[in-house]
Amino acid sequence: MITPFSVNVPQQVLDDLKLRLELTRWPDEITGSVWNYGADLSYMKELIKYWQNTFDWRKVETEINSYPNFMADIDGHQIHFMHIKGKGKRSVPLILTHGWPGSFLEMMKVIPLLTEDPDFSFDLVIPSVPGFGFSGKITHPGCNGEFVADIWHQLMMELGYQRYGAQGGDIGSGISTWLSLKYPSSIIGLHINYISGSYKPYIADGEQFSDEVLAFQKSIAEWSGREGAYSYIHATKPLTVAYGLNDSPAGLCAWIVEKFNGWSDNNGNIENSFTKDELLANITLYWITQTIHSSIRIYNENSKKPLVFKKDEYIAVPVGFAKFPKELPTPPRSYIEKGFNIRHWTTMPVGGHFAAVEQPELLSKDIINFFSKLVGS
Repeated sequence: MITPFSVNVPQQVLDDLKLRLELTRWPDEITGSVWNYGADLSYMKELIKYWQNTFDWRKVETEINSYPNFMADIDGHQIHFMHIKGKGKRSVPLILTHGWPGSFLEMMKVIPLLTEDPDFSFDLVIPSVPGFGFSGKITHPGCNGEFVADIWHQLMMELGYQRYGAQGGDIGSGISTWLSLKYPSSIIGLHINYISGSYKPYIADGEQFSDEVLAFQKSIAEWSGREGAYSYIHATKPLTVAYGLNDSPAGLCAWIVEKFNGWSDNNGNIENSFTKDELLANITLYWITQTIHSSIRIYNENSKKPLVFKKDEYIAVPVGFAKFPKELPTPPRSYIEKGFNIRHWTTMPVGGHFAAVEQPELLSKDIINFFSKLVGS
């Protein structure tokens, strides 16, 4: 069952947020440490002040509600999604999936770029992963990437799309990969800008890794040692950290904004990649929906169901990959191709982990190039 949906957060929720921001208890810091120990204190104070006095959530609501929004009941799970029909003579159905610490709001800049061309466009379906945004929270075990992929496929079938494309980054890349692995006859093509951190292709007994794969494995271990603490917490004890993050908007802001700073191609200034309004729209969404725990819980679920391919498992549908320079460590193409049928590979000149927000034109152009070749003229 699918019903129209619009966003209208009660004013008392927004008033409560402002009061909590006013009562923030600030930590100390090592002088001049900027982002080296986590979220920079001076920037956090600047951002929280802006959140209190200038940021307008109602503007965000207006933008969201300017597009068709819906709520679908899929097997008893409430799934929020946007559904924007393309204006082109040819329009390919495409489901776009976000990750953490992002949300469906990441996709707002690519909507016009992918839907408004008069010749070739996409019918976009932009859902919120269960436990994120306005989708329902799944409180039983097992809500991993494969589980979400099953829900996505049912949603696309309910919308009448027998064949469709899938695109994603971060957790959305893993979900889109599971879709392609389980429902290949329905998938026109898979376009991703990230490879799931748990990905392992099938490796035959005795097969030796190349030097470039061994170098990558060393680099990912070093990166995890420096940057992976959040992921280990999410995968092991997500509830413990959620008490503080769900109760303190400044704490929630710091937990999320540190990733937007560290994972983007911003040349040392986070606002080279994102405006304060973009950062705070996403963080406010997490706050008003109280989804920090339900969103990070998927790390725990995915750790129990990693993307490890068995002997006969392979993504046979055509795959396009967009490699952004400031993305998290990415395996060599040779290693990716052991599990994915790479037909299209683009090395981007700029951009990081949040491609749809940071470089919407580059990402959209690559998606269009990939799918337009697959479906012909």
